Amino acid sequence: MSPEKMVHMANQIATFFKTQPGDDQAEKVATHLQDFWDPRMRSQLRDYVAQGGEGLDDIAVRAARLIA
Repeated sequence: MSPEKMVHMANQIATFFKTQPGDDQAEKVATHLQDFWDPRMRSQLRDYVAQGGEGLDDIAVRAARLIA
């Protein structure tokens, strides 16, 4: 998938979870990514974050660091 589309999708998920109560939004995003994203997509996201994560929401960056 293109990096732009991946960033857009990850940011949409992060934006949704920002509206949820609590301070565990990054964990909730990570759980969503584990449950619904293909392993290749998760790997691409982790690699993108390792290269700087340009354009990613902070919650998406933190979530990417939590996923295996």
